Amino acid sequence: MGTDLAAAQPLLIGLLLLWSSYHKFKSPTEADRTALPKLVGTTNAKPAYLAVGAIEALTALALLAPPSWVIEKVAAVALFAGFTAFLVYSKIVVPEASCGCAGKSAKPVGYRAIVRAMLLLATALVADGNWWSAGPALAILVPEAIIFVMLSAELDRYWLLPLRRFRLRLSHPLAGTATSTAPLAATQRRLILSPAYRSVDGLLRSDIRDYWDDEDWRYVSYTARYDGRPATAVFAVPHHDSTPESIRVAVVEETSGLTLYRTTALAAV
Repeated sequence: MGTDLAAAQPLLIGLLLLWSSYHKFKSPTEADRTALPKLVGTTNAKPAYLAVGAIEALTALALLAPPSWVIEKVAAVALFAGFTAFLVYSKIVVPEASCGCAGKSAKPVGYRAIVRAMLLLATALVADGNWWSAGPALAILVPEAIIFVMLSAELDRYWLLPLRRFRLRLSHPLAGTATSTAPLAATQRRLILSPAYRSVDGLLRSDIRDYWDDEDWRYVSYTARYDGRPATAVFAVPHHDSTPESIRVAVVEETSGLTLYRTTALAAV
């Protein structure tokens, strides 16, 4: 059975590499949001990004198509080792950079992306054999794929955000309350749909911690961490503009009060 499990892994690895390479060719400008401009220079970032996509595609096709060669496994191991090193580099040197791995994401590289790369490296190391001969062992790829999805910040909008919206619908804390200001749950729902929220979602470490109204704005704060430092994320939500793009966010370091990240200038708090 262990042999069959190892033989099933090239199918998962090949499909994931195809998915990753597809997004690199579809959106090559994502290279500018990664740490590649810092690593190889601004002019070389896009060609390097596309070159990685091409290597991913070739490796994926080799893994998916017979026969099985040792070079395919070596290439996959080298790719995932390189991805892991690049993400660690991004986290340390360019903490605001996005992953650029498997789709568009405004979130900076987080621990989920690093863990995902390390797990894929481990998968490539144990992969061995032809996946079409794995038989029932192919079923193990379903929970493995689910783990991959849960570790992919780029895919949060397909499952995590809908799940949060569903939870809000089930537990509306102020439903039916007559008030002159918007219910907190309605504000939270607007936040989740906004680009500002998506840009810092990976930094948030709590649910809503505090909120207050000031003239035409509602301010909502969350506990956050930025580059390993404790911080507070403050969202400014206008009362009279319901568009998601109107919401602003600033991330402030707790100890120094230094603004670490912002979308645009917030109204005075």
